Amino acid sequence: MAGNVPLQQISAPIQTNSSTSEPKWLRFVLISIALIFLGIFLLLPLITIFIQAFDQGVKVYLAAITEPDALAAIKLTLLVAVIAVPLNAIFGVAAAWAVSKFQFKGKNLLITLIDLPFAVSPVIAGLVFVLLFSTHGLFGEWLFAHNIKIIFAVPGIVLATVFVTLPFVARELIPLMQAQGTAEEEASLTLGAGGWKTFWYVTLPNIKWGLLYGVILCNARAIGEFGAVSVVSGHIRGLTNTMPLHIEILYGEYRFAAAFAVATLMSILAIITLIIKSLLEWKTKKQLMNN
Repeated sequence: MAGNVPLQQISAPIQTNSSTSEPKWLRFVLISIALIFLGIFLLLPLITIFIQAFDQGVKVYLAAITEPDALAAIKLTLLVAVIAVPLNAIFGVAAAWAVSKFQFKGKNLLITLIDLPFAVSPVIAGLVFVLLFSTHGLFGEWLFAHNIKIIFAVPGIVLATVFVTLPFVARELIPLMQAQGTAEEEASLTLGAGGWKTFWYVTLPNIKWGLLYGVILCNARAIGEFGAVSVVSGHIRGLTNTMPLHIEILYGEYRFAAAFAVATLMSILAIITLIIKSLLEWKTKKQLMNN
């Protein structure tokens, strides 16, 4: 029949038009540009940090990272991250759940507020906390009367860090949970499961990789935050200096080897973060392929 298509035509592979694919030389040029850019702006500075850190020998390097002020800065940085990251993880899950699973007035406003730290300069964020919680701030008299110190103390550093890292977990989870929809949760509730059981056994397994990815990004930003923390910390040696602030002080005192030594610790943390991030991306892709 005229309407029948020959079997050979059906089984024949689809021929791609070579004119629509880029030539090899173009791919080579683009890849080369990307590698050169990464080499100059990423690998070269990273190598320079380690070279400068060991410029005066291993003994000077070890002394720089084990002096009391450096150890205090390392401990404070890790303490702030340990507090800020779980808080933002809890907020991120709650905000993503609300945005993706429910319809309510003010939903767009909530999304805009979540993105606010991306638009506001960290320095401005730090100044806002100073205007609110300093001695002459809006709540300053009440805080002073109750002997509560926020600015130039650890609570202020934690608040500033929480603010600048607020969007990372939520922004990773919102599109993921919106794409998954609400069918599985509705089925779980229909079968008699409660809200907490539905979240623990249905929602959480579906978002676990996105949640871990957001937590890693949040942790990296918390460790490396400088602007907002610099405003609220007061730069008190051994008390309110995080690792970035301690590096700035060392560099300002022309103790370059010590500054680069502490910088290597932050670089190592960043490299570990990138490795974990890459493993999570690989794991997520593998899971999607298996599904």
